[in-house]
Amino acid sequence: MAKALKTAPRKAPPKTNNGQEKKPSVATATAPVQLSAPEPAPGSQPSMRILGQYLKDFSFENPNAPLSLGPQTKQPDINISVNVNARNLGPADFEVELHLDAKASSEGKVIFAAEILYAGMFRMENFPGTLLQAAVLIECPRMLFPFARQILADATRNGGFPPLMLDPIDFAGMYQKRMQSQAQGQA
Repeated sequence: MAKALKTAPRKAPPKTNNGQEKKPSVATATAPVQLSAPEPAPGSQPSMRILGQYLKDFSFENPNAPLSLGPQTKQPDINISVNVNARNLGPADFEVELHLDAKASSEGKVIFAAEILYAGMFRMENFPGTLLQAAVLIECPRMLFPFARQILADATRNGGFPPLMLDPIDFAGMYQKRMQSQAQGQA
């Protein structure tokens, strides 16, 4: 699955809420998403409803336990990558997938690795075609993120580490970068 940059690179690595070092991931090209919905009726207001949300895939690895649970000589490097994909399920229904991948390493050893594929079904009615893709790829993952974030925090805590609390994600910025890379790929 292609990975997208979570946040813009900074001079110093950002810190998570629990003080662990977090490095931004490297952006790669994402496949274009083709979404369609019926044209809105004149004068109708756009509406978005969550039909359901679910954990589609989950993996947590602690390969060096119990040694990884002991005192560490330095803060681990934590790399986070985020990707959003969507597909039509029906005329106005969409499945949106939020993929979070977190890897912590220290001194060349993997401390833990977690991968979450959290998804939701959304009904998007009366959205103009020009706004549909942005709404699906920005607003839907924004609604899913707190739930996926909690699963990741619980998994790292249950794995014997401090809970990994991700900072908010700029899904609008991710969408803009995705559109730019797609435009460059077409040129």
